[in-house]
Parts: sequence; C-alpha cells; structure tokens
Amino acid sequence: MEYKQTLLMPKTEFPMRGNLPNKEPEMQADWESMRIYDKVQQRTEGRPMFVLHDGPPYANGDIHMGHALNKILKDFIVRYKSMNGFQAPYVPGWDTHGLPIETALTKKGKVDRKKMTVAEFRKKCEEYALVQVDNQREQFKRLGVRGDWDNPYVTLTHEYEAQQIKVFGEMAKKGYIYKGKKPVYWSPSSESALAEAEIEYHDKRSPSIYVAFDVTDGRGVLQGDEKYVIWTTTPWTIPANLAIALHHELNYVVVNVNNNKYIVAEGLLESLVKEFEWENYEITATYKGADLEHTKAKHPFYDRESQVILGDHVTLDAGTGCVHTAPGHGEDDYIIGQQYGLDVLCPVNDKGVFTEEAPMFEGLFYDEANKSITEKLDEVGALLKLTFMTHSYPHDWRTKKPVIFRATPQWFASIKDFREDLLKEIEEVTWLPKWGETRLYNMVRDRGDWCISRQRAWGVPIPIFYGEDGEPIINDETITHVSELFREHGSNIWFEWETTDLLPDKFESEHSPNGVFTKEMDIMDVWFDSGSSHQAVLEERDDLVRPADVYLEGSDQYRGWFNSSLSTAVAVTGKSPYKQVISHGFTLDGKGKKMSKSLGNVIIPNKIMKQLGADILRLWVSSVDYQADVRVSDDILKQVAEVYRKIRNTFRFLLGNLNDFDPKSNTVAYNDLSELDQYMLIKLDDLVKDVKTGYDEYQFAHVYNKVHNFCTVELSSFYMDISKDTLYIQHADHLDRRRIQTVMHETLTTLVKLLSPILSHTTEEVWKHIPGVEEESVQLTDMPEVKNYDGVAKLKEKWDRFMDLRDDVLKALEEARNEKGIKKSLSAHVVVYADGEDFELLSSIGNLNKLFISSEATVAGSISDAPAGAKKYEAIAIEILQAEGETCERCWMVTKELGTNVNHPNLCPDCTDTIVNHYEG
Repeated sequence: MEYKQTLLMPKTEFPMRGNLPNKEPEMQADWESMRIYDKVQQRTEGRPMFVLHDGPPYANGDIHMGHALNKILKDFIVRYKSMNGFQAPYVPGWDTHGLPIETALTKKGKVDRKKMTVAEFRKKCEEYALVQVDNQREQFKRLGVRGDWDNPYVTLTHEYEAQQIKVFGEMAKKGYIYKGKKPVYWSPSSESALAEAEIEYHDKRSPSIYVAFDVTDGRGVLQGDEKYVIWTTTPWTIPANLAIALHHELNYVVVNVNNNKYIVAEGLLESLVKEFEWENYEITATYKGADLEHTKAKHPFYDRESQVILGDHVTLDAGTGCVHTAPGHGEDDYIIGQQYGLDVLCPVNDKGVFTEEAPMFEGLFYDEANKSITEKLDEVGALLKLTFMTHSYPHDWRTKKPVIFRATPQWFASIKDFREDLLKEIEEVTWLPKWGETRLYNMVRDRGDWCISRQRAWGVPIPIFYGEDGEPIINDETITHVSELFREHGSNIWFEWETTDLLPDKFESEHSPNGVFTKEMDIMDVWFDSGSSHQAVLEERDDLVRPADVYLEGSDQYRGWFNSSLSTAVAVTGKSPYKQVISHGFTLDGKGKKMSKSLGNVIIPNKIMKQLGADILRLWVSSVDYQADVRVSDDILKQVAEVYRKIRNTFRFLLGNLNDFDPKSNTVAYNDLSELDQYMLIKLDDLVKDVKTGYDEYQFAHVYNKVHNFCTVELSSFYMDISKDTLYIQHADHLDRRRIQTVMHETLTTLVKLLSPILSHTTEEVWKHIPGVEEESVQLTDMPEVKNYDGVAKLKEKWDRFMDLRDDVLKALEEARNEKGIKKSLSAHVVVYADGEDFELLSSIGNLNKLFISSEATVAGSISDAPAGAKKYEAIAIEILQAEGETCERCWMVTKELGTNVNHPNLCPDCTDTIVNHYEG
C-alpha cells in the first residue's frame, strides 16, 4: 500500500497566487452585472440610515494617491456599516465648475475663446467636465469602491444648480448676502477674486523698505518738522496710501538723528537703531499714540495728505509701530479706514496693472512697479532703507502665482451675522482627530466675510437682477423663478436669454419704473457650489438624509469643504450638515517628501493596480495612520504585498483543509470541542470584538494589525501548525479532525467577513470556495457577532499561560537545531521542568508532544531537578533530547512502538489503526 495516498492532504482550487491585476477587473464586471450596490441597498432596507457624504473631487485629470487614500477610506466605512446593522448608501460626487477647466480648454488649444460667446464657451466646459467625470469614475471603480456610480451627483446638473440657487436665496432673505467694495484676495493670474480656501502659502522674495512721511499738521502736539517712519514689503501699495495707523496705548518717540526727527514706537527703537545703524541719536519727545491722532503727513510723492489714525491691529511684532495704511489693499486697512471715512483707493486693475489713479506708474504690472516706486521714494528723499527678504506669501492655489489684496465690488456672505451659531455647531460635532475642532473653530472665529463672487465664465451665476437705479433685486419671487428655470433648462440660460426672459412674468419693481433690468454677470465661488451639497444632494435625494453621519476628506478641507458646507448649512437651516468630521493627511513618498513630477517620486494608483492590484493598495491604506501624512513607495508596497501573501496563504490553508467538510453535517457543537479548540474560538471571538471596535472608531490600522497578528501568531504559528498531524493523518470523520475543521470553518468565514471592507476582491474570491455558504456574495452578509462564550476567563487564563510556556519550548527546539542536537522537531524528545501552577498546567494537558510538534514530551519535575545542560528560561527549564525509537513511515513520528501489526511493520499504532479500520477492507 502507498501510505502517502492515505494522507488527507489539503485540496483547494483557490490559487496560491492572487493574480489581482487580471482577476479584479473581471470581478468588478461581475459586481456590475449582478448590480451588487442595488442588492446591498435592498438587503439593508429598513435598517437605520448611515450616510457618509462624499466630498466632490475636482473633475480634471487622472486620480492621484490622495484620491485613492480618500476613496478607499470611505469605502471601508460604507462597506462595514452596511454589514453591521445599517443601510449605508454611498453617492459619489464631482465638483465640475471653476478656473482649472477653463484653463485646460484654452491651454490645450481645444477652443478659441475669443471667437465664442460666454454660453458657447460654457457648453465646451461642460462637455470637458463630463468627460473627466467618466474618466475618474472608471478609475475609482477600479479601486474596488462600491457606490451608486450610475447616479452620482455632479455640481453642473440642473437639479443641483437649482438647489444651490435656493441656498443663495435663503441666505439673501436672511440678510447675509451683500455687495461691497472691499479688499479681497485677488489673483492677477486668474483675473478673479479668491476665497481663503483657494489660497496656499509659498516663499516669496520681496523688497523690504522703510519710508519717511513728512508731518504737515501737528495739531499743536508735534512741532511740524517730524517724519513718521513706516515699513512695508509691498512698495507697490504706497501709491494707495491714505493714512498711517498707530496704537492708542503705545508710546511713540521723536528721535533726532542727523537733524532729522523720526517718529517711531518706543518699543521698537532698539531694533531700529541697529537696523538703521544710528550711532548718535537723541529722544526729544515721547507721546501716547492717542495724542497723535488726526495729525497729518504728506504722501511721499503725491500732492495729498495721509491722516494719522488709531487701530488695535498695530503691534510691536515688526516694523516701526507706524503702519502704512492703504484701505484698498488690506483687510485691517479697510476696516480702520471705514471708521475714519477714508476712500477705498485701489489704483490696480483686474490684471494687476496700475491705472490712471496712480500717476507716474500707470501701465506697470504691480510687481514690476516695486522697483520704480522704490526709486521714486529714493529720489524724493523718503526712502530710509531698502533690503530684500524671503517670507511666506499667499499664492493662487491653481496658478501657483502670488495674489494681492485688492478692493473691488464683490458679493459677500456676512459670516459675522451668524458666527456664534457656527461656533456653537462646531462644538456639537464629533471630530477625528480631535484637533480638527480647534482648527475649524479658530478659522471661523477669526475669518472675515466670505467673498462669494468670481469674475469668470464657468460656474453658477449669481442670481441677482439690477434695477434702473443700480439697486440689486433679490427676493423670494425672483429666486424661486430662477431656481425653477435652472432645474428645467440649466444655468446656461443666464448667459443665453435676455434679462426680461429670466424674470417672472410681468415682474415689476420700484427700482425700474420703465421696466428695464440688467443681470449680474459674476459667478459664485466654487466652494459655494460644493458647500451647497447638503441641500442639493442630502436634501434633494430620497435615498439620503441630512445631516450626514460623516464627512471624510483631507486636512486641507478645514478651510475648504468642511468650512463652506458648515457656513451654508448653518445659514440656511441653523444646524451643521454633518454629525462627525474625519480628516486624513497627505500622501508623501517613502522619504516623507511631497510627490512631484519634477522630483520623479510620484506614485500613480493606476500603475500600482496594473502591477500589484487594487487589494494591495487597499491593504496599504488600512495599514497606515491616515490621520497624519502617510508615506508610500514601491518598497513600502512590496512589504504590504508580503503581508497580503501571508493572509492569502492563511485563507488557502484553511480552504484546503475544509475540502471534505460539510458545515451542515460535520460541525461539532461548541461544548463538544476540546479545550484547545474552544480556546481558539474564544481567541477568534476576541478578534471579532477588537476588529469591530477598530471599524467603529475608524481605526483601520488597528483592524489591519489585529488580523495580521491573528493570522501569523494564533493561526500560522500555532493552531494550523499543530493541527496538521490530525488533519492529514486521522481518517476523514475522526472526531478530533471534525473539531478542528469546525474551528477552521468558523475562523475562515469570520476572517473573510471581517476583511471584506478592506480586501474586497480577495474575500469575494475566497467566499466562492467556502463550503456551505449560501449568499452569492460576502457583501450580502453581516459582520460576525461577538458570541461571549461561557467560562471564557478561566480557559483563556490557562491556555494563554500555556502559549507563553510553549514559546520557550519552541525557542529551545530552535536552539537545539542550530546546535545540531536534533535535525527537526519531530526527532526531539522535549523534557520540561516547571514549578507550582506551571507544573500542574503542563502535567494536565494531554498529547503535549503534538502541541510542541515533537515526537515525545515529558513533564519531568521542578526546575531545581533540571540537569545542568537544560536551557533555563524565566519560568521553565527545558532539555531537548533525541527521541528514541524508529520513524513511522506515515506520520514521521519517532516511536518505540513501531510494528504492532505484522502487515504494517513500519507504522506507529495510531497510523496502523487508521489504515486497518478505514482503508483496508
């Protein structure tokens, strides 16, 4: 007889190699054909709703690693919630308006904008945006992200724009919307106003100048021959200077240097003496800032005066304590200027070029004018010092070019009118990480009014009409009418139709006695677009609810989507649009550097999926601390792929040993299992508890680590290893074998369900090979319940302790192999010496040799009885001897009892019994 043929070796069609790049697309096609998203929703209908609202990515270009991180994290949550007691719809969205699409069309030569009407250009923008949506949709689906991909929300659709108009109208009705000429971030490169969310900071080299303003009116306080000294890094704003601001409580001194009397803050005098290298100077007078209010000084090169005013924004952090004030070019300047009735002078046009309001510099680009203005100051004797400095400066996040503060007529949302409501709602939201609350709270507390108008073509029009007297007209009637028109025809009609056709029939207004109306041509800030999604998506769609349970985006969205969504929602409903906000960091290369094409360190998701598969990418996402910046590189992904291989091999081993197991007829009840088998189910129950806690708390690295450790420690290094002897050698229906298979079946189905949100493709593949499962997809099952078995504490204590002692035995066996004392563990006789409870524990456990995977094991006595050559450990001593006897040809155990049956002289008694009773006859 060929004994090898009698061994019940693992059999499975589940392949060792994942071949994910080829298999995953096939699986995704199957999901699509079976309409898996719809089936999940149907299965979970009637459960409590859990809504993760998708922050819309911008529809332009291929997805990057930040997109992949974001979408996969969301998919973890949605998949888990739908398997754990909730109905969890996921409606993906896209942000489709804004400058980048305009730029992409014009830069790529797709359109000649000069030959097109605004409406024609907008149509081209829409076509381009929808192509980008389709492109990104396929890439997100390739990541394995499950969602309502056939019915996403897109900010350019008619119904979305209609709801956005309603949000705007409701804010206007409450008095939050107004038009004013005040300084805003202005991008000359984009020729448009920008919101704070569209600003990023980069280093910029700027001139640093000190300028003297001659006093012209001392108002009986000053003698009249003094000079106020100001400091600025924007010489180009000097033509717009209308005032000099002091702080009312600070002391200001008159410093006599070389027959010049300079006025500076006393607290900055020491640093200024060093800056100007003054050697001989004299303080001739000291005044409070308040004493100098309403004194006047002459503008350095224009025939006008600069008024001396007081402001709390003046500090001793830098400069001279006398602050150059140009109300048309700074927020603080504007605010204080309004208090003193100053004009809002802004002699710079949309392109950043000086106008005729700046004589001598008309036609110069503002940055180029720095040199001309500085030379003029030097020429008239007002320039005290010129140096250059590199400092952090605001830039347009799209064009990456510097922005300026520039006063223009703009539409604003008055945040101050409901700021306290915003702050209160922030405190009601759950934040992960916790510092997110402080970050957004401080932003809202300190932010000015929101500039919502943009001087572009591609966006949602600001739905405001003007009367003949120039007064804006906005009311329930016009808003409702425009909203309904947009829902039916889309917003392009704003640029196609005559103004009268956009107004309600027979519309009349006191502002237009002759019935002549015009319309606003600015569009809304794109953050108003996406920030209205709580109304345009959560409220609009029947399958969603407001507020959402979770918003999850990158940490840059505290100043972006988190902020704009909160502002519009609180303004309209009085409540936050989200119950919880989760933020993640940015993706960096393996060395912690920002990815950029110039550095050649960009990791592209599509490339990873073609090489390794989406599940490797998903497993990587689960492994990182996503709340901080995360690193990714080829080497890191290779390490993740190795972990994946171990998990896959665990699945394969379990499947292979379940090939003859029918869970309906072969399952052994828990109370009929051995203690060890019960212990493994208890450990599995602990895993379920830990993993579900990790999912519930959005700690996916906790899930990853717990599952990985369970596979490598409890399963691979222990239970699967010690079970092989029973699984392979005993006959098919042996009780011990069926016990182990019972545990393995429970373990396999549990692991597959626990990992389904993360390894969505691999678990689906495994599911199709598990014997006895009824559901057509693991996605149509629920998470395992925590069973809380009886008598857990005592059993765990016993076997946890045994596991610790066994670790020392394995170390001793390894050392013995290295010292050539034995060739393999099955040729060993393990002799253990222990004291007290450890001695009793080891003595009470049967088949100790199988647990040590040795041929023989003996508990010989106390540690003091151990011979000198025994290996000593913390609580145990171990002697490794050569097992006596001969090797069984079937199980490879070394025994003295070989040949108990004359027909099978080379078999041990156990193998002889199996062969005689189950294979012969």
